[in-house]
Parts: sequence; structure tokens; C-alpha cells
Amino acid sequence: MNNGSPRTFSSSGLDQLCINTIRFLSIDAVQKATSGHPGMPMGAAPMAYMLWDRFLNHNPANHDWFNRDRFVLSAGHASMLLYSLLHLSGYDLSLDEIKRFRQWQSKTPGHPERGHTPGVEITTGPLGQGFANGVGMAMAEAHLAARYNRPGFDIIDHFTYVIASDGDLMEGVTAEAASLAGHLRLGKLICLYDDNRITLAAATDLTFTEDRAQRFAAYGWHVQTVSDGNDLGALHDAINTARSTADKPSIIIVRTHIGFGSPHKHDSFEAHGSPLGEDEVRLTKENLGWPTKANFIIPEEALHHFRQALPRGKEAEEKWDAMLSAYAREYSELAHELRQAIDGCLPADWAADIPSFPADQKGMASRVAAGKVMNAIAPRLPWFVGGSADLDPSTHTALKGLGDFQSPNQLSGDRQGAVGGEWGYSGRNFHFGIREHAMAAAMNGMAAHGGLIPFGATFFTFSDYLRPSLRLAALMGLHVIHVFTHDSIALGEDGPTHQPVEQLASLRAIPDLLVIRPGDANETAVAWQVALEQAGPVALVFSRQNIPTLDRMCYAPAEGLRHGAYVVAQSAGGMSELILIATGSELHLALAAQDELALQNVHASVVSMPCWELFDMQPQEYRDSVLPPQVTKRLAIEAGSPLGWHKYVGTAGDILAVEQFGASAPGEIVLREYGFTVENVCRKALALLADHVETNR
Repeated sequence: MNNGSPRTFSSSGLDQLCINTIRFLSIDAVQKATSGHPGMPMGAAPMAYMLWDRFLNHNPANHDWFNRDRFVLSAGHASMLLYSLLHLSGYDLSLDEIKRFRQWQSKTPGHPERGHTPGVEITTGPLGQGFANGVGMAMAEAHLAARYNRPGFDIIDHFTYVIASDGDLMEGVTAEAASLAGHLRLGKLICLYDDNRITLAAATDLTFTEDRAQRFAAYGWHVQTVSDGNDLGALHDAINTARSTADKPSIIIVRTHIGFGSPHKHDSFEAHGSPLGEDEVRLTKENLGWPTKANFIIPEEALHHFRQALPRGKEAEEKWDAMLSAYAREYSELAHELRQAIDGCLPADWAADIPSFPADQKGMASRVAAGKVMNAIAPRLPWFVGGSADLDPSTHTALKGLGDFQSPNQLSGDRQGAVGGEWGYSGRNFHFGIREHAMAAAMNGMAAHGGLIPFGATFFTFSDYLRPSLRLAALMGLHVIHVFTHDSIALGEDGPTHQPVEQLASLRAIPDLLVIRPGDANETAVAWQVALEQAGPVALVFSRQNIPTLDRMCYAPAEGLRHGAYVVAQSAGGMSELILIATGSELHLALAAQDELALQNVHASVVSMPCWELFDMQPQEYRDSVLPPQVTKRLAIEAGSPLGWHKYVGTAGDILAVEQFGASAPGEIVLREYGFTVENVCRKALALLADHVETNR
């Protein structure tokens, strides 16, 4: 299947009419909102028009058609450029919504939002994110094509197009992602760089003077330059050449002019982030030959031309559907698997091989248990893919025997994968290099593309490097799974630079993100099940050091993790005067303290609370059964920041936490010096009860 064959090109007055329609819809919407960014849509309209009109393979009547080309407006501040294209092409975005740009509950928010506006593939605005998301989308396309395509059946065959700005290219995440994309030789990734040389505050020569062409050539990209962003023929030829360059991602550096057509704000930063003003709008319309007596004008001839995207898209999707039907007849098992992957379903038996871990006082690190669980799941869940930021041996996240995701065109390197299996785009181990931020952004792109459940792993303290992308995953509700290991000061000798303290609190502050810190190997197994069953993002937080595997004949089943918190051990006789609440590696400390307190006739129960967010979702009746309101003496135990724990311990409770950076020493010594001992837990518990007795007197 020759997907998305370019349509023939000959420049005409109709093309200019269509381009100016884009420009003035954008200008009028920004002016009406008295807020927005008109300058880039004015300058970038020709390249966007050429891409959408002659090359983009999409169906406006079905924005979820799986084999569509993906379009990412990385420069999300130019959102009206995208909204104009969506409306004009026939997406479910009315002119009334264009007129309600940036208003309450409109479908045209200030920056594009996935799931909010039909046709928006990814939420952009934080610069560089969209570019890196595009790399992830291209990775997903390459992997799915390698896995599912067969001779005569190019079922997965589409491009990822990105429009990026100067600001996008300045951001560090773009450098990380571009380097990775060049290494992987992602030939289906094409970036149109809007080289207008203006940012919000000034011209780019104030801060940004490197040779961008040489920079991307060094990354391994195919580089072209279009010296005049209004030259439709040059734009057409450059995109066509990029599409035919199969062994490298492509960047087309297009010299444009921000605020094009504006007599006084052409090439000025004043056109970047503010409306032109009524007088300048009028002058711009006069300058470009556009009617001035009305706003939001869409010439019938232009609209008719744009709306040809509807029959073209319908025909393209119907051809693909017919091919898919023929494919299903010849490759029924693969077709069934692909349909499940696209629909985001889990096979009925996907969890059948997850191990149950026997009681063991020595136990194992939860990162090790997690690796065992992942390798039990992966053979039954083919669209479960991912990797780490160069840390597989430490995070235990390698999928053994399932190959390395690498370009089959690599000219150097050992073609036998690091984990065994095939070397090529069909490999399921994605090696991101030491690029945490690009890893997370690419994961977002893979999840947004669809057909994959991606995971990415690094040390927990380095979640700081990727937090912006994790926040965007939560904002979009993307199903990505972050694996964070080395979860506390207990990691020891590497010292405070590597010992997380505030990271748990930081991630728990992100709305719509599940943060799960399991307390033993069996909780880890359940945590992975929960993570894969979710629709949104999950952060799994695992220990470096061994922690005991609890005897579940004596303690409550680990399935209690599904509720976020559960009573893992009742007090003797079931009547508690104190509740010890713990997560992760501190769970066994709480249980040991419970035993010691019992010898002193103190009746304490122990609550395992691996996921605050899941617990908060439970009915009040359940939450009260775990944390009875009448038991006000509560001690939370967690080797991290105390921030947020007061919600669960109340004013009468206390928290054993970490309120300073860590130290370099063996982990058990650091824990002891920071008070994470049975003796100190008991001391704090008894102090709580003594205060209770004193108060009652």
C-alpha cells in the first residue's frame, strides 16, 4: 500500500486564497479573544497548507482512523494554525468554536489539548515536548509495522509530521529526542522547522546562533532548507524528498517571517504573543487583499477545496479497511492481536503466569520482583514494550529474549541484541540512552499513537529530569508506566545526589497520576497488574535493597493493594489503640514494631498504604474500615518527605519521615541514623500514646 501518495502540485491563486483563509481565521480569532499568538500562524500558513493539502493522509470524519498520518504542532502556542486547519478540513470543530478561542469550555483552548479537540493528536505548549512526542510516534509506527506487516500487506504505513519552532529547538528535550531519532534512523519522521528567528522577547540572535542544519546533520538527520517559506513549489519538493528518504528522519528548515503581511509587526516579536490590534488587523487585510468589513470570512471556493479532505480520507480509510479484512483472512492470529492492541484490550490470559512469591524473611528487592513479574507478563502481552535510560541491569526491566528495538539499517554495532532475540524495529526492548526526559516524552508519543503500552525506567531521583512529560501524560490520561527504582535513602553509598527524598511527594501532587510503592514481592506483582489495567499513567516505585516477602498466611492478602491501602495486620484481639501506616520497604519495619509494641501491651494494627490515589477513590465506608476515625493515634512511616501525610494521620498523629538530604554510607546505616529502626518507631508510638494519656488526665 502506497500510503498517503502526494497529490500533484501546481501553484494557483486558489492556493493563496486558502493560505490567507488560514491566516485570517487565526488573526480574527486571536483578536476576538484579545489573547493568543497570531504571528506564527501568519508566517507558517503556507507550509502547513502544503502539508495538509498535498501530503497528509487523514480522515476528518474519523480522527481515530489508525493508519492516519500523525500531525504534531509542537509549537503549541500557534494553536489557531491547527484549529483553522481542523475546521476547514471538516473535523468536528465548528466556526462558532473558532470564534470562542481561549474561552471557558470551548473546544479551542489556548494550547492544543488531546482528547478535548477532535483531531488534536497530542497536548503541546511546553516547547520541545511535541517534537519528542513525534519521535515516540515514529518509534511506535516502526515497531508496529515491523511486527504486523507482511508481504503485500503494509497494514501499518504512515508518517509522523511535526511543525516545530525556534523555541522547540532550543529546549533540551528536543536535543535528546533528535539524537535518539537520528540513531534509530526513523525515516517516517518529518519535521518542518519554522525558522522565523523570533521568540517572545526578542530576535533569536540574542541567544540562539548555532548552525541548526549542521547540528541536525550531526544527529544523523536528512536536512533540507527552504529559503522562502512562501515558495509553495520548494515546500512541495522538500516534503516529497523527505518522504522518499527512508533511512533517516528529516528536518526541513523553512525560512519564514513571523507576522507575515502585517505592515508594522512583520518580523517583530510584538507579533509573537499578542493580538495585532484592530488597526493592524485592518492594515494587514488591506495589505494581503482580504475583505476588511467583516471577520471570520471563509470564501466558498477555499472551503470547497479544503473539504476535499473528507472524500479523500473516506476513500483512504475504506481501502485500508479492505486490506485489513484480506489480511485477517490470511493472518487471522496476527490480525486479532493487532485489533486487541489498537483497542487497548488485555488478553484474557495476560496475567496467567504472574508468580506468587513464597514467604522469605530475607526476601528480595522489589525492583528484582518487578523484573520477574514483567518477564512473566511480556510473552502474553505482545504490545507491552519499553526500556530504560541506560539502566536495565539496575532497574531489572529488560524483557529477556524479546530483542532490541534498533534500526535494521545500522551499519555498526553487534547485531545480537543485549537481551537476546532479534535486532531491529520488531525488538521490544527500547534503549533510550541517558535521556530521561526524551524517554518520557517518547513514551507519551507511543501511547498517544496507540497500539502499545510503553514503560520506561530510571532511578527514582531522576524522575526530576522527566517530570514535565509525566505531568503531560497525566493531563492527557495516557497509559504510560514509569518504573522508578532505588526509591529511598536506603540505596546507600551513592549518597544524597542519588537518594530521593521529595520525589514521592512531588509525584503525588500531580493530578490523575497513580503512584504505587509496594511493600514486598507480592504487592509488587499486584502493583504491576493494577498498572496494566489502568487507562492513565502510573508510577511504580521500587526498592534497591532486599525487603522481606511477607507470609500471607499470617498477613492479609496482597490483593489489598488494589484498594490503595489495607489492614495488613490487625492488632491482637482486633482492638487497636494505635495504627502504624507504612509504604514500600518500611512496611516490614512497621510489622516488626507492631510485634515489639505487643510485648509492651500496646495494641497496634498495621496498614499498608502503597497508593494514596487508589485509597482516596474508595468509598468512605472502606476508608473508615482501614483508618477508623475513632483511632486517632496514627504513625506514618515512610523514608521520604512527610509532605501530605497529615491527611491520613490527622492532628493527633505523627510521621517518621526524611526532612533532609541523604548521606553516603551503607543503606542500613543511613536508615539507622535517620531513625528508621524498630526502637525509634516504638519510641514515637509510645510518645503518641503517652500524649493521649496525658491529655485525658
